[in-house]
Amino acid sequence: MSKTVVAVSLVLALTSIPSSATAWQERAEESDTVQAPLVGRGSRGVFIQSADGNWRTSLQFRLQFRASHPYDPDPDQDIDFDAPSATQTEIRRARFKVDGHGFAPWLRYYMEYDVGISRLLNFEVKVEKSEKFRFKVGQWKAFYTRERVVSSGRQVTVDRSLINRPFTIDRQQGVSFYGRLGAGTTADVNYWVSAFTGLGANERRNDDNKLMYMGRLQWNPFGRPVDFRGSDLARSEEPALSIAVGGVTNSSPCTRFSGSGCGQLVGFDADRDYRINQAMFETAFKYKGFSWDQEFHWKSIEDEVTSEETQLFGNYAMVGYFPGEVIETFPDPLMLGLRWSIFEPDESVNDADWSELTIAGTWFFAGHDNKLTAEYALFTVKNAANSESGSRWRLQWDIQF
Repeated sequence: MSKTVVAVSLVLALTSIPSSATAWQERAEESDTVQAPLVGRGSRGVFIQSADGNWRTSLQFRLQFRASHPYDPDPDQDIDFDAPSATQTEIRRARFKVDGHGFAPWLRYYMEYDVGISRLLNFEVKVEKSEKFRFKVGQWKAFYTRERVVSSGRQVTVDRSLINRPFTIDRQQGVSFYGRLGAGTTADVNYWVSAFTGLGANERRNDDNKLMYMGRLQWNPFGRPVDFRGSDLARSEEPALSIAVGGVTNSSPCTRFSGSGCGQLVGFDADRDYRINQAMFETAFKYKGFSWDQEFHWKSIEDEVTSEETQLFGNYAMVGYFPGEVIETFPDPLMLGLRWSIFEPDESVNDADWSELTIAGTWFFAGHDNKLTAEYALFTVKNAANSESGSRWRLQWDIQF
């Protein structure tokens, strides 16, 4: 872990507790009795909070263990099916999270660090005094697509779908305005408007004077937004539906993004600049143990030197359900999931597409904080010449302390 990250974490922890000599002295002058801070465990881990509630810091650790065969990552070209098979186990994610607020409950901060790969993932400061208008600055997963925003530890399956890789804009650095209007009515909407550097996570420079711009508009017709987590663990008594549209425009050498930052899809050169325009349509629904998620994506990649354009399309749909809701023989902690995805890497090439069909089962020991997931996925790639397919098994244990 870098010294910088350790120092920042320490500063946040210390400044979130009004126990400095100055703070205690000021309060001592006002009262003969100084109230001790509150210490406990909440939904975001172990916390310490000032007696007046204006300062709070939570600390949480997360581990994700995974076994897979014959490979782990989703294949992104047909030659991946010919690679030697291997059964492997790994610590897929090992992270700690610092969450809290200072000065007032509406001035919040959040940091997430991946210990396994020594990488800062999130660092953001948020002003959330009003539900209608909020602001944040820093680095985070852009609120563009639900699948990417939902934590990898909150998924219905082991991990995200085949189409996440080509269409996500992942973590970015910048500023965002967001909020919720008409809460509790049929005109209930959430909105996000953001401007980013556009080169991905942990990139402190910009390659030009252009920024990435992103917008998302979400309508919640029942007056209740669908939360950003997989499955309906709460067995919602009232239905929740969210319908969203979004768009992104960017000019950079990047044709794709990941947790590592800027990257390239197959067939593109990192030494060129590309104009990226993309749009998506999304639906999500939860009710009585049933969950539904769906996304349709379009993306245009234009070479800014040759003006050659490539258009990509993708769609996925996923359901999760606790069968114990209707069949008594099924235990309550068991959830079943099914996901189908399709990806067209180049619209101009006929009969060329990738598809994924995944079935999963999850046993919740303590909600998403302690769960075991097993899945089987079938991948197929088709082009004008042939069709190839392959399958994969994965088993994963997620736990947060």
